[in-house]
Amino acid sequence: MKYLFVSDLHLEADSPRSVAAFTALLRGEARSAAALYVLGDLFEAWVGDDDPDPLRDAVCREMAALAASGVPLFVMHGNRDFLYGAGFERRTGATLLPDPCVATLFGERMLLTHGDLLCTGDHAYQELRSTVRSDAFRERALALPLEARQLLAAAARAGSKAHTATQRAEIMDVAPEAVVAAFRATGTRTMIHGHTHRPAEHTHEVDGAPARRLVLDAWYEHGSVLMLDGSGFSRREIAFA
Repeated sequence: MKYLFVSDLHLEADSPRSVAAFTALLRGEARSAAALYVLGDLFEAWVGDDDPDPLRDAVCREMAALAASGVPLFVMHGNRDFLYGAGFERRTGATLLPDPCVATLFGERMLLTHGDLLCTGDHAYQELRSTVRSDAFRERALALPLEARQLLAAAARAGSKAHTATQRAEIMDVAPEAVVAAFRATGTRTMIHGHTHRPAEHTHEVDGAPARRLVLDAWYEHGSVLMLDGSGFSRREIAFA
């Protein structure tokens, strides 16, 4: 029995190799998993559950096939695809997870999060996040015509790239004090997250006890899966064809 974790795939029409690799994962290795967790930014953008985009629809159908095979599929909102709703769950068979959340795997409580909440040094981003994740913003955004939402998403991506280019590297990473606070608040000692695109395993000390933080990789030059089985965690890189 093994659990699989991925994040930051940023799937879009301009990344056919990553789409093909994720499709292969859904049709192959994931079929024997105890569950697949997608911790945010599955798509480069998601403008609403009514989006008929052929690529996103194809990915949703592949996810639905995995869920129909009996493998639990869990998806978390990311900073690029935070407008998932009940329609997304119906299209994919996935269960949307709150961010953050705690999952008990092999008897251990583990903290799962996309990771952007931990980047508290980027004050401008945190202010924006609190706005766009509010129910009021969601209702206003989803009330717009699909074409208007698509234009807003394109503008948001451009703004995000411009903002990232002006920030120091350490500002874009998680804040150690935010990590410790999250461990302490949830009573966990293992955390899995994405967002920063800096895959690694970090060790922290929380109230005198060790804690570990596993960061997932982004699917740009290759894919990456974090696996958890009875012997512990391991990573596998997926070469793009």
